[in-house]
Amino acid sequence: MSEIIRIDVRPLSVRMPRPWVPEAPDLHLVRVDVEDRDGGVGSGFSWTPTIGARAVAALLEDDIRRFALGRDSDPTVLWPALWAHLHEAGGGGITTIAMAGLDLALWDLRARSRGVGVPDLLGRTQERLPVYGSGVNLHYTEAELAAQVERWVERGIRAVKIKVGRPDLGEDVARVALVREILGADRQLMIDANQRWDVDRATRAMSALAPFDLTWIEEPLRSDDTAGYRELARRITTPIALGENLHTVHRFREALDAGFAAVVQPNVIRVGGITPFLEIAGLAEERGVTLAPHLLPDLSAQLAVTLPRATWVEDVEDAGFDALGILAAPSPVRIEGAWATVSSAPGLGLDLIVPAVA
Repeated sequence: MSEIIRIDVRPLSVRMPRPWVPEAPDLHLVRVDVEDRDGGVGSGFSWTPTIGARAVAALLEDDIRRFALGRDSDPTVLWPALWAHLHEAGGGGITTIAMAGLDLALWDLRARSRGVGVPDLLGRTQERLPVYGSGVNLHYTEAELAAQVERWVERGIRAVKIKVGRPDLGEDVARVALVREILGADRQLMIDANQRWDVDRATRAMSALAPFDLTWIEEPLRSDDTAGYRELARRITTPIALGENLHTVHRFREALDAGFAAVVQPNVIRVGGITPFLEIAGLAEERGVTLAPHLLPDLSAQLAVTLPRATWVEDVEDAGFDALGILAAPSPVRIEGAWATVSSAPGLGLDLIVPAVA
C-alpha cells in the first residue's frame, strides 16, 4: 500500500425528521477525506448522535492526523498501531469513534483503488437481508406507538423493537401488550431499555414483560456492569442483547466469556470502523452467537451482506442517510418493505454533504 499524504476533517450536523429525543433534534457526523501518495482518495465518517462531535473532530484534526500522515494506508496495518498510540486517552469511546472516520476512509480508498465496492472487496455472502423496525419511541404516546408499529406491519416487516424503561413499570407492560396485540403471535418483538435499569429493577421488569414472548431484552443495565449482567442472565429467561456501547473486541470477548450475551450488536463507528468490526464479527461466528449490527444501515448493511450467516438490519424510521439529505448520490443500501439490498458502488458509496436545510 501507499503512504497517507492528506487527511481532511469536516464536521457536519443535520436536523432529524424524527428526533430520537426531543431535547437533541440534530445528528452529528464528522467527514474524513484521505489521499495517498499514489493519488488514491477515500472518504469516511465518524458519527455521534448527540454527544462528543467536537471532541471527535479535535482528536482527528490533531493526534490522529499527526500520527497517521506518512504511514501505510492499509487500514489493517494502521488501526492497531493508531489504537495503541491513542490508548492513553482511552481504550474506547471518543478514541475509537474518531478512529472510525479514518478507518472507513482508508477502506473506501482501498476499494476504490481496485474498482469495487467494499462489500465486493470483502466478499458478498448474502443477496438480501431482513429488516427489523426499530423505534426510538419511549417518548411516544400509546397512539403514536401503535401507529408506528402498524406502519411496520403494513410494510411486511416480521420483527420490531420498541423502547422500554418508563418510570412506571405498568406503563411498560401496557405498551408492550399493545404492540404484541398489533403484531400478533407470529411476528418477533424485541425491547430495548437503553441501560436504564439496575439488576433488581431489570429482574422485576422482565418478570412482568417476559410473557409477551420477547426475542431479546437489549441493554437492560449499564454496558460496563459485567457482574450485573452475569447475575441478571442467571435470573431471567429472555435472551440478553448488547454491544452498541461496547467499544473494543476485548469487551465483546469479555461479554461472551461471561456467558450473558446471547446477541451482540457492534456499532461500526463506536468500535472504531470496519477493521475492528470484522474482528468482532469473526469472534461472534467462532462462538456461535448471533450478531446484529447496531444502527447506521447505510454502512452496517454493507458489512452484514459479507457475513457467513444472514442477520437483521436495524431500520429506524427516517434516519437513513437518504432521508436525512446528506448524500450526494443515492445510498447503495436500499430498504424496501421488509428487506435490505446493497447495490454495487465505488468504495462505500457514501459521499456525505452538508444538507440543503441544516
